[in-house]
Amino acid sequence: MAKKQSESSPQERRLHASELFTVPLTDKQRRELKRLAALPDSQIDLSDAPEIIPRPSDIEIGRFYRPVKQLVSIRVDADVLAWYRGRGKKYQTYMNEVLRREMQSNVRGQ
Repeated sequence: MAKKQSESSPQERRLHASELFTVPLTDKQRRELKRLAALPDSQIDLSDAPEIIPRPSDIEIGRFYRPVKQLVSIRVDADVLAWYRGRGKKYQTYMNEVLRREMQSNVRGQ
């Protein structure tokens, strides 16, 4: 039996994003970059560079970070669990915070 010819249009050649959005440097641009790279830092004119605006101190870094949670089953002494549960509804969150502090203190100590 003969293979059926496809009626769809031929597939276009896929291009990498670097081919679409990157323009190759000209020889003149390459020479200018080499000239600037040879200059000492004190001779580079930075007057057209944008001013760095200091970050306000009230910005919370990592405020919206949500780590991936994993459901586990562990055995904990009854009195330890009762103590954590006595802290309120978010006792599991508090247990996680205690474990994280311990983990971070051991990482720094090594």
